[in-house]
Amino acid sequence: MPNNSITLFKKYVPLLDETYRVAALTSVLDGPEEMAREGANAGEIVIPDMTMQGLVGYSRNNGFTDGTVTLTNTTYQCNYERGRMFTVDALDNAETAGVAFGRLAGEFIRNHVAPEIDAFRIARYAGTSGIGSASADLSTGVDVIAALRVAATAMDNGEVPLDQRYLFITPALYTLIEDLDTIKSRAVLSRFEQIIQVPQTRMYSGISLSTSGAGGYSKTSTAKNLNFLAVHKPAVIQYNKHVAPKVVTPEQNPAADAWKFGYRVNGIADVFKNKKAGVYAHLAA
Repeated sequence: MPNNSITLFKKYVPLLDETYRVAALTSVLDGPEEMAREGANAGEIVIPDMTMQGLVGYSRNNGFTDGTVTLTNTTYQCNYERGRMFTVDALDNAETAGVAFGRLAGEFIRNHVAPEIDAFRIARYAGTSGIGSASADLSTGVDVIAALRVAATAMDNGEVPLDQRYLFITPALYTLIEDLDTIKSRAVLSRFEQIIQVPQTRMYSGISLSTSGAGGYSKTSTAKNLNFLAVHKPAVIQYNKHVAPKVVTPEQNPAADAWKFGYRVNGIADVFKNKKAGVYAHLAA
């Protein structure tokens, strides 16, 4: 029975990743795994950077002037590490341990992991010094469109490409835009590759991560509600270095006749120093 249960549970592990992809709205910003490799120390990610020289004058007598290209590896420290372990009595879960754990894990990721990861990333990007930002209360669709136009123009002036621009906006504000249904509103929204509606409970300029008790996160006392956040995907450093769902059978559990399910995630959310023009945050007044 235990081996069969473990096999059942392992079938759910790929589904856990799918659950995260659906529930975590910021997962569209995840960087390609092949671009980041393990650092020398635990909790580090190494990302390659390339710098090169620009154009110079061309000599008809001597031809080209030599230029240099420098490829360096920059080490970034992971800034997000969280975990939780659950215990289910063996008798309570005797019939379908794998299925029960799969459902438990899915609900846990949907209701706790994904919202917190979204809130952490959004707050991290919105709180980065030097990005584009504005603060105002937006009460009408016209207000929202005007604010989005300013954001899009700021990114245009920062030479941020149109492709891979993502707009994270609260449902309430997006509804105001939909109610307009005008050529102007559609024109502004076309400046973004994808519009993603994010609940206000994940849209704060700053959050605090609980380290005990019920866990989770909360809005800090000095934080503001975010109206929207515009992000150019190449501007952010977003990777999950380590995601580990874990199951322990009652036979392997020395403390109790119970199944245990653990979930651990270690990753990073940050903004490249030379790409801050690719992030724009609009906060409530």
